Amino acid sequence: MSATAPASANDAPRGYWCLRPAGLTLLVHRRGAWAGLLLTAMILAIATGSLSSGTIPLAETVAALAGIGDPVTLFMLHELRVPRLVAGLLSGAALGVGGCLLQTLARNRLATPGIIGIDDGATAFAVASIVAIPTSLAPPMLALMGAATAAALAFGLGGGGSRGYRFIVVGIAIGALFGAITNFMLARTDIDAANLAYPWTVGSLNARSATTVATLAACLAVCLPIAKILGRDLQLLRFSDAIAIGLGTRLRRTRIAILIVTVFVTATAVAVAGPVGLVSLAAPEIARHLTGHRGVPVINSALAGALLMIAADWAGRTAFAPVEIPVGVITAVVGGPYLLWILLREPRPGGG
Repeated sequence: MSATAPASANDAPRGYWCLRPAGLTLLVHRRGAWAGLLLTAMILAIATGSLSSGTIPLAETVAALAGIGDPVTLFMLHELRVPRLVAGLLSGAALGVGGCLLQTLARNRLATPGIIGIDDGATAFAVASIVAIPTSLAPPMLALMGAATAAALAFGLGGGGSRGYRFIVVGIAIGALFGAITNFMLARTDIDAANLAYPWTVGSLNARSATTVATLAACLAVCLPIAKILGRDLQLLRFSDAIAIGLGTRLRRTRIAILIVTVFVTATAVAVAGPVGLVSLAAPEIARHLTGHRGVPVINSALAGALLMIAADWAGRTAFAPVEIPVGVITAVVGGPYLLWILLREPRPGGG
């Protein structure tokens, strides 16, 4: 789709571009667009390094992507590294979007799917389907049910998301409860079943199935446009309830819609990568800093989440080679100090 530049500087507010694709008029935040391009360039750089790391030179990597090369190289790229990279990109983007939406809902930078228990709920239900409850449903489907259960409990007991502090505290308690249930089930089961459930307790991108990755891609394709459609209401949620209502926002409907989108993107991401900390916490913060305005950077949060996920996975594969560290361990090691840094920073207005 082509777009033409504005005819004059008066066509757009300060700091925006006015684009007119197919007769429509679009306002694009300049710094946000440049931030998106920067994040995309960094993703391409990390992806290139991830695909060509180890014994495969860059030239052979490029040739293998085009289907040229020896069978071993082709197998490593097309069957192992490319699916892993795609899984990392999609799950990181989903976690970034989920974190951005939930932080906006609660008006608090600490309100992420991992902190309020959605990740733990998804993990507990998935582990239960493997070690405790005979069922014909696949673990990813149970993970979605667990995420929805945790989100509903946090939303119902935490003031409907309107009270950021209470929402987070209730979510932490729910996460602790589901975490304890998961540990209890693993302690009571045999070693073989525990090993089968282990990938659901620590984030990893190793040997992800094409079906779950395709499901996550479809979920993002549906949920990202919905998040953009909710854009105006997301902007208004940054203010008090009284102001948002006065400006025409239907708060309860908007909050429920945001929560549903968050549950779907988070649960499908956990179904692919397992519980991965830091990404949903840091990605929206990175996007906001790069964007430099007080909007809700959904797209840039997705890009930042994808970047963090594949960078952490690459570090886990190469930093201690030949030993591989799961991506969830890498993000947990970095995420702890990052969370402390957020807590110790001087509070910002509206930060909760």
